[in-house]
Amino acid sequence: MNADILGYFAAGAALGLGAGMTPGPLLTLVLSQAMAHGPKEGIKVAFAPLLTDLPILCISLLAMSWIKTHPAFMGIVSFAGAVVVTMFGIDCFRTKAITLPGIEINPGSLKKGMLTNYMNPHVYIFWATVGAPTILGAGENGLSGPIFFLAGFFGCIVSVKIGIACLAGRFKSLLSSRAYLLIMRFLGFALFVFAAFLIRDGYYFLTS
Repeated sequence: MNADILGYFAAGAALGLGAGMTPGPLLTLVLSQAMAHGPKEGIKVAFAPLLTDLPILCISLLAMSWIKTHPAFMGIVSFAGAVVVTMFGIDCFRTKAITLPGIEINPGSLKKGMLTNYMNPHVYIFWATVGAPTILGAGENGLSGPIFFLAGFFGCIVSVKIGIACLAGRFKSLLSSRAYLLIMRFLGFALFVFAAFLIRDGYYFLTS
């Protein structure tokens, strides 16, 4: 396995971990379902990105296949992606201890998870400005890069949310601990590094 493929996997993993652990609508639903109905219901919500993100990704790739032939547009998209990832990184540094919701939510976890993700604008922004351009760039050297990027992203975002669902009912204090906050700071730094690479790509496209 060459360094480029490992790099794409690491980028996908960092983005997946950041998205999986950052407080937001889907994570709140994972916690709510796990607390109200047990870890199994929270785990169902955790699988929502696999069902919702792929259609959004396909649409983004179709749009990017045209934009890719126009270097100036690719440069703008890369810079926009750098801004998005930087915002994700800042969110990681701003993250505070999670207060678990105490409300009761009826089952129907997977459906609610999909609806929550479809209604989250960050999902569309991420795939349009970060995910799709990265996959197209990785695909220039074969299918291995895109496959490993997606494996890293989806593997980590789903695994993290599954882990949180399992922990929510047993170790409530973990999500409000210093260890969680330190992990989020580390992920924020990793996202800043990825944003720097996007800025580099944007400069390359605009000057090519």
